[in-house]
Amino acid sequence: MRREDIDGKVLEHWTAEDVASGLARHEIVLIDVRTPAEYMMEHVRGALLAPMVGFEAEAMPDEGSKRIVFHCGSGMRSRKMAEEWLAAGHDRAAHLEGGFGAWKTAGLPYVGIDPATGGQKDMPG
Repeated sequence: MRREDIDGKVLEHWTAEDVASGLARHEIVLIDVRTPAEYMMEHVRGALLAPMVGFEAEAMPDEGSKRIVFHCGSGMRSRKMAEEWLAAGHDRAAHLEGGFGAWKTAGLPYVGIDPATGGQKDMPG
């Protein structure tokens, strides 16, 4: 994980492996900021959808004991949403660097569309 200072606040850039580990240990909440269509085509199992289009930082749950980590397709939108999270008064924010593309490149499992049935199924990564 890489950290960046943004106006005295911390923006964390998590690797796909960091996110996978955090999910496995139930330490994070992964927020997918892509569109509903992108999410339906493929997504990380357990990720919650909060599209960038209607994103409101104040509507996100408090982190509590679990860290919120934002993700998108490439890391661009999730970084922007993490920066909005910081601007809303939080001291730190995290996002998946490289986005869903990095997740797939790392060979991690995800939910995708089964071409044989058109339904969703677990993909090995």
